[in-house]
Amino acid sequence: MADLGSLVEQLSGLTVLEAAELVKKLEAAWGVSAAAPVAMVAAGAAAAAGGAPAKPAEEAKTSFDVVLVSAPADKKIAVIKAVREIKAGLGLAEAKKLVEEAPKPVLEGANQAEADAAKKKLEDVGAKVEVK
Repeated sequence: MADLGSLVEQLSGLTVLEAAELVKKLEAAWGVSAAAPVAMVAAGAAAAAGGAPAKPAEEAKTSFDVVLVSAPADKKIAVIKAVREIKAGLGLAEAKKLVEEAPKPVLEGANQAEADAAKKKLEDVGAKVEVK
């Protein structure tokens, strides 16, 4: 049986390209696919080498929804005006209905800057808002 400590040390010294080539050769030799197990082997090798275990990269969120949670009764008119400014083309009746039926999304699929601007505008007039 091979010396496992020596094997771990050798694998830890591989470059990314060498490791990818090794995976392809092992897949061909054993007739398997190492799509998920490779991440586990890499994490184990990193931990054995004293490094931190590999963590999956989180995708940066690019689309946000601005949800009107509530609007105080005394600020309702200001919130309706802010909703109409944020959601272009929304009529007075539709904006009033949206505010009264909170929690409701005001803006969907917005980028970070648009979502932050909408949230600030609504909070400035007294509404409670969430960005999801």
